[in-house]
Amino acid sequence: MARRDVPTCSLDERLGDVRDRVAAAGWDACVVVSPELVVLGLLRAKELNVDPDLLVEQAMRPGPSTYRPSVSVTKMRRVMADRRLDSSPVTTSDGRLVGLVRKQDIA
Repeated sequence: MARRDVPTCSLDERLGDVRDRVAAAGWDACVVVSPELVVLGLLRAKELNVDPDLLVEQAMRPGPSTYRPSVSVTKMRRVMADRRLDSSPVTTSDGRLVGLVRKQDIA
């Protein structure tokens, strides 16, 4: 259920550039990753719509909660509802991005 086509960005990118790229791709979230694709943070709509001159590192939500690919859709749906999350990254055990689960995809 994890969408592998989720936009990604790095810490040193300008927020305005990332926002434009994310919007053009039809998303409202972007996963901040290291060069090795380790998840460092998350940008949701709220963070994407602040000062476009900020660096991603200054605007992101650091260390987001993630799920492993083995977690059931039922459990993800329940936890995401409890935490009022619209999306959440799915990672391997070493923190590498698999994709992003969106609430509407598992509803």
